Amino acid sequence: MSSPGEKPFRFGVNLVLPGTREEWVAKCRRVEELGYDVLSVADHLGMAPPFPALVLAGAVTERVRLNTFVLNAPFYTPALLARDVAGTDQFVSGRLELGLGAGYVKAEFEEAGLGFPTGGERVDHLARTVKELRRLYADPAYEPRPFSGVPPLLIGGRGDRMLTLAAEHADVIAFTGTARVPDGAPLAPASPDEIFERTRFAASLVGDRPVEFNLLCHFVHVTDDRSRGLAELHELVRGALSRDELAAAPTALIGTPAEIAEQLVAHRARFGISYYTILEPTMAALAPVVDLLRGR
Repeated sequence: MSSPGEKPFRFGVNLVLPGTREEWVAKCRRVEELGYDVLSVADHLGMAPPFPALVLAGAVTERVRLNTFVLNAPFYTPALLARDVAGTDQFVSGRLELGLGAGYVKAEFEEAGLGFPTGGERVDHLARTVKELRRLYADPAYEPRPFSGVPPLLIGGRGDRMLTLAAEHADVIAFTGTARVPDGAPLAPASPDEIFERTRFAASLVGDRPVEFNLLCHFVHVTDDRSRGLAELHELVRGALSRDELAAAPTALIGTPAEIAEQLVAHRARFGISYYTILEPTMAALAPVVDLLRGR
């Protein structure tokens, strides 16, 4: 069991590889079979469309929660998004968890013909969206109705304004695990100290409100040789972080299942993170860790 004040672990898989209907059905069922708590769908051009993908996932699974991880809010008007969220929540019988972000990939905005608003403008749009969704769903006459009132809200980001918005409104605060870079620039991994500072900043704003902390784990390598795995990752990131930083980073899960489970327990104690999302290609490899930490 988790210690007092610590939330039990949850694990999600972010599905990022497009495919046929049959391939999608098979991997959705596999997420549930492997014991994951959440099945997530990314919102990027070239990937599966989030809402149809989640409706199909809901039709072929029974238990797993269904999450957008995360919707690029500036791609949507609040009224149309509210309709799609509510309808999807109905069709998946209330298993929807709504993940929202401000968007960061400049090329996708341009490909979509939207231009690239400033970071402040994108956060403004996200804030308006969150408030409008709550206003619409509070109206008893609103249709279509979400299955269970208002779906749980996850907000993902790293900047002060994003985390302040999340601390005020979100049920789950999702940390990117990335360093501060110029707007529109390629992402880079954050150091453990940077992630700690961001989680402490958010925690100071949340106060006593019950909020779950989530983190996207960029690197998962289940191996009997943790030292070699860290060396390979250090080479991959090309000096962005030191080997010692990678060893302590909650975004890098490397080692045997027992070693990774120990890392996650230590990360929960330090960072307050209990909900981890991994990418689709590593879901089978991490499943033994999910088993080890179930109920803790």
